[in-house]
Amino acid sequence: MTTDQDLPMDAQSATAVFAAKGIDVTPNKDQGVIKVVKHPGLDGERPMIGDRVTVHYSGKLLSGKKFDCSRDRKEPFCFNVGKGQVLRAWDIGVLSMQKGEVCTFLCKPDYAYGPAGNPNKIPPSSTVIFEMELLKFEGEMLTDDGGIVRRIKVKGDGYSNPNDGASVDVHLEGSCGGRLFDSRDVSFIVGEGEDKGVPLGVDRAMDKMQKGECCILYLKPKYGFGSEGKAEYKIGPDKDVVYEVTLKDFQRAKESWEMDLNEKLDLVVGVKHKGNQYFKAGRYYQALVQYQRIICWLEMECGTGREQQKRIQDFVLTAHLNLALCFLRIKEFSQVVENCNKVIELDENNEKALYRRGEARLLRNEFSLAMEDFQQVLQVNPSNRAARAQISNCQNKIKEHHEQDKKTYANMFQKFAERDAKVCKCTVLGEKQMYLYDLTLKQVETF
Repeated sequence: MTTDQDLPMDAQSATAVFAAKGIDVTPNKDQGVIKVVKHPGLDGERPMIGDRVTVHYSGKLLSGKKFDCSRDRKEPFCFNVGKGQVLRAWDIGVLSMQKGEVCTFLCKPDYAYGPAGNPNKIPPSSTVIFEMELLKFEGEMLTDDGGIVRRIKVKGDGYSNPNDGASVDVHLEGSCGGRLFDSRDVSFIVGEGEDKGVPLGVDRAMDKMQKGECCILYLKPKYGFGSEGKAEYKIGPDKDVVYEVTLKDFQRAKESWEMDLNEKLDLVVGVKHKGNQYFKAGRYYQALVQYQRIICWLEMECGTGREQQKRIQDFVLTAHLNLALCFLRIKEFSQVVENCNKVIELDENNEKALYRRGEARLLRNEFSLAMEDFQQVLQVNPSNRAARAQISNCQNKIKEHHEQDKKTYANMFQKFAERDAKVCKCTVLGEKQMYLYDLTLKQVETF
């Protein structure tokens, strides 16, 4: 740690001392952030923009007064570097570090707390010192399941991103196991990359990118080429792939609020058709994107006149039913139930919604609820043989479940009985021993 005696007392002398020992890590070399390495890190790569980094840090004024320290809290600090979530000095400084490195940064006000400072902690226009240790870093997860991880090599321009339906021009370089298999310029519609042989993960990442950005995407099989692989690229089933993607240009599509109802209704027909094509081809994730578009556009629309209102409702019902079917195929059963519930709110006797909800509940082992759904299907359509068969299936499952419960409880009670018998035996033996002991004492007393 830096000692109080090592700390200069004014900004000018502090800059001179740090400049003599360290390096200026600011892009424009204005000595706004000067770095002195105290302990080198491991040889290898450094964090990239957007990476999730974990650090320990201690902050001091030039007087030596400590104003913040993660170690005092006994908890490291995490943030996405280069995203403006922290001080500008941190974003610049941490990008220069390696894992395990410990260094000290001298940070001028423009890169730290500015002319205002921080009330009760940092005086106005203060130059401050941070000692930092980079514990670890990892790419930014773009999906909850960790299936798409991004690392930004070159930051893009501005704050605008492609939206769903946008036209994008990109350069792609795909590799698997270190082997380059795809290198090309390609244009596609966001949400329809499958039509141009663009993996789902690349398509899904587009709305997070900015013009001019170059990033590396690490894709799990679900977001790459799945269980089928890609024979064209000599990629086997269930393989992770890596894509380097450069967003050269894009043209945003109209947002929902920028379109009138008639325009939406005209577009919905084509979107529904595209979703159906993806579904028939087994591209369920791509189909989901299309059906979700319909919901986004029409769910809050009322329409004018009964005919238009019915048309809107029909599109929304069909989209929710198709979403439920897609989620059923990819085994996301809670989403199946949720979409079926939306349909049933609008049409309580919808046969398909009741049946699909029953299927999802059956696969979630909610046998009684599933049977209720199938029974409702028969009330709507007594000739539905599939529902009748599912009721029989539910009854068998419930019976199996009860039998399993009986075995479980029987084993449990048997164990309890055996344990009680052991306790009883020990108690009897104990009482017998006490009796013999008392008898011996009496004999000793008599003797």
